[in-house]
Amino acid sequence: MSPLLIFLAVCAIVVLWAIVKYNSFIKLRNRRENAFADIDVQLKQRADLIPQLVATVKGYASHEKDTLERIINARTDAVNARSINDKIVADNAMSSALAGLRIVVEAYPDLKASTNFMQLQGEISDIENKLAAVRRFFNSATKELNTAIEMFPANIIAGMFGFRREMMYDLGAERELLQQAPQISF
Repeated sequence: MSPLLIFLAVCAIVVLWAIVKYNSFIKLRNRRENAFADIDVQLKQRADLIPQLVATVKGYASHEKDTLERIINARTDAVNARSINDKIVADNAMSSALAGLRIVVEAYPDLKASTNFMQLQGEISDIENKLAAVRRFFNSATKELNTAIEMFPANIIAGMFGFRREMMYDLGAERELLQQAPQISF
């Protein structure tokens, strides 16, 4: 076999490998984007329920204006966010604002007994559980993409075509709150 044929065969193998790697990066990127689309659906449902929840709570807790304004502002930011990273930040703010609402609700026994409130709280709780599941799937898809992009020698192809490490969906500022021991009083 001539050296030219061996060289051409090696070049063909390298080109085919590069094509396969490029296509796998595209598949992984699309899986990640699809996973975030699932999160978007849940975020939209949550954003649609927030005005109803706020209106119900307002009737009982009119002097808890700051908490309700934080929720409304967080909802507006979440609805207006465009990029995946902006949506992650806005969703973390929304989760934090809803956690503040849970604290306010504890102070109003009549509100906790309200059928409308309980129904809305149940729906939001269901959406929060679904959000947790789709966030886990998104992080799994992101991890697969990041691992594929960073592994040698595939990282050479990734760099050539502009694939880069993507952001995971994490708790952001809420992480600090979760690292603190809970305050329990009787």
